[in-house]
Amino acid sequence: MLAFKLFFTFLPLFFQPMSGDNYTPAYQLFDKEGKTVNFEDISAKLAEADIVLFGELHNNPICHWLQLRTTKKLFEAHGENLMLAAEMFETDDQLILNEYLAGKIQEKHLESEAKLWNNYQTDYAPLVNFAKEHKLKFIGSNIPRRYASLVSREGLEGLESLDKEAKKLIAPLPIKVDLTLPGYKNMLDMMGTHGGNAQAENFAKAQAIKDATMANSILENMDKNQRTLHFNGAYHSNNFEGIMWYLQQAKPKLKIVTISSVEQESVKSLEENNLQLADYIIVIPSDMTKTY
Repeated sequence: MLAFKLFFTFLPLFFQPMSGDNYTPAYQLFDKEGKTVNFEDISAKLAEADIVLFGELHNNPICHWLQLRTTKKLFEAHGENLMLAAEMFETDDQLILNEYLAGKIQEKHLESEAKLWNNYQTDYAPLVNFAKEHKLKFIGSNIPRRYASLVSREGLEGLESLDKEAKKLIAPLPIKVDLTLPGYKNMLDMMGTHGGNAQAENFAKAQAIKDATMANSILENMDKNQRTLHFNGAYHSNNFEGIMWYLQQAKPKLKIVTISSVEQESVKSLEENNLQLADYIIVIPSDMTKTY
């Protein structure tokens, strides 16, 4: 009997998280100043926001798992007042997406007819199906890729010749583009130009029309008192620019919280170049496996 009691006394020790060199964390959360925070704490802060921009690394499983956990937490806070939106779905796929969410079509039709990403099943289907199960709006926010490609070739002027039905799928024209913003300027720098190169500038403007369209999609579809969780590549909202800049241009009083995702060799501290990247930064080991 004593041995039986001792077994259950020490049993919990075998299930404690390993510490020291034997324990490898899958991620660590930081605030923009580099202070460590935990998921429960930031969940409460996210619930206070009108819009949360969750910046991901597209092929990182930790990002996608935390997106699903965040969705569940915000649903606990807001219920059916929560709206989901994503860069990974284009505005011209909204009808198909709506039909799937309403149970009008089968998933195989969504997969065959919408322009889904290669990692849809592993990374985004759980989010879409959560929305379907709980009757949440899920908005495809991104510009159709053919129009972004048009801007890359012809500049924003190329969009002016589109018919009125096509223009409903993009941000209202003309859009303001500030190529001096660090995010766009860095794109020009990476292409070896500091301005004056039309091809390079068109490439940056194609990024801007994506950001503007995603911001517009959020605002057009948000009902009064609704909250939005938007999923996008981290570069679309890093440094409080991109989508956030366009949201603030339209509605300066919105309370927006941003999340970014980065990879580092060590997750023990936030590297200096990742400080101030977002309100919260997810640091993931650089050798984390990829989803595709």
